Amino acid sequence: MEEDEEARALLPGGGGDSGDPDVRAPLPALCDPSRLAHRMLVLLLMCFLGFGSYFCYDNPATLQTQVKRDMQVNTTKFMLLYAWYSWPNVVLCFFGGFLIDRVFGIRWGTIIFSCFVCAGQVIFALGGIFNAFWLMELGRFVFGIGGESLAVAQNTYAVSWFKGKELNLVFGLQLSMARVGSTVNMNIMGWLYSKMEAALGSVGPTTLGVTLLIGGITCILSFVCALALAYLDQRAERILHKEQGKTGEVIKLTDVKDFSLPLWLIFLICVCYYVAIFPFIGLGTVFFIEKFGFSSQAASAINSIVYVISAFLSPVFGLLVDKTGRNIVWVLCAVATTQAAHVMLALTLWNPWIAMSLLGISYSLLACALWPMVAFVVPEHQLGTAYGFMQSIQNLGLAVTAILAGLILDSQGYLYLELFFISCVSVSLLAVVFLYMVNHARGGNLNFSAKQREEMKLSHTE
Repeated sequence: MEEDEEARALLPGGGGDSGDPDVRAPLPALCDPSRLAHRMLVLLLMCFLGFGSYFCYDNPATLQTQVKRDMQVNTTKFMLLYAWYSWPNVVLCFFGGFLIDRVFGIRWGTIIFSCFVCAGQVIFALGGIFNAFWLMELGRFVFGIGGESLAVAQNTYAVSWFKGKELNLVFGLQLSMARVGSTVNMNIMGWLYSKMEAALGSVGPTTLGVTLLIGGITCILSFVCALALAYLDQRAERILHKEQGKTGEVIKLTDVKDFSLPLWLIFLICVCYYVAIFPFIGLGTVFFIEKFGFSSQAASAINSIVYVISAFLSPVFGLLVDKTGRNIVWVLCAVATTQAAHVMLALTLWNPWIAMSLLGISYSLLACALWPMVAFVVPEHQLGTAYGFMQSIQNLGLAVTAILAGLILDSQGYLYLELFFISCVSVSLLAVVFLYMVNHARGGNLNFSAKQREEMKLSHTE
């Protein structure tokens, strides 16, 4: 009865002493879950839900010099901070959706994964305060348990609240906010460390730990958003009688045996491409300082430009690919541009803003063109398994590459590290060409124009 009264109070002519809805309920548009204003409030909370996770993910990249100096570790050990984040997600990408759907529910799942993110960042910071690098590694492991699964929960909320034509825009906005979090981290954590150094009077593990602990406030913000979303989602369920969000993922590992050659090529493109992006950004700040002579602040700004560009261009490229189709051609352009950017960084002394801007453009384009292709070659009942497997091998690749990158840098230097990244992108480029040939030979739809796909969809419905 209580929920029915609350629902009636939000509807025109329902309850209250006045016929004016503005008198009956303060800010009625914000309070009514069926109204656009309320859903925009929910969208704002969804965007900030992942802000803390993305902000803290690249804390090590921004503070690479400080971490290596204060904790007295080489680059190989430093890159373990990224490897330990990726290891749990080799498995959790399969089971994160299952835990949300079958065990916790979207609300409790989001809160629990937010707690893991907060706890991981605190443990990471305490590792600095107590001068225990193993504790920092443990913190990154715990942080990794929450980070990727929180992204799954964020997407599930988006589908639950914004089904239909708004959904692509919502995903684009969420991705943009994630990149804003990464960008803010790149440009503020070095400055924050210098302020803590001045306040504490020295550099060292304590200064590093306190800096990381303050950065962890952003994770608290994400946790508060998780609580607010849980309340609003439960309230909307009560008022509108809507179901709690589901990921729609049914993970069946036995489906892997049915994966087609084009899908395996998409996996190969994904892994070989991203291992040349995220590990490079993890080491980029010091690279720009040592090779190009930039200050620490300027190097961080250059390193963050990939995320800045992605924040603005991801929604634009998403719309572009939707309107034009030709996914393989766009992926080919993205990978080739990334290859050119790495060659510039490795073999020239050109201003790195040029190469990093190209990297940001290509990174944004690839994400919009590559990931939707999975849905074109996989039956709907296998989509959860396909995307889970894709994320799992991506995290496996990132974990292994983080270790290899540290070893190469310690033993050979940045030139050989860049050559390693160039070779990874080269494999990705060859896989794209092979995918084009296989798709053409089989008459596949991966490179259809948007018009051809629409015609195919209409023919299937007739």
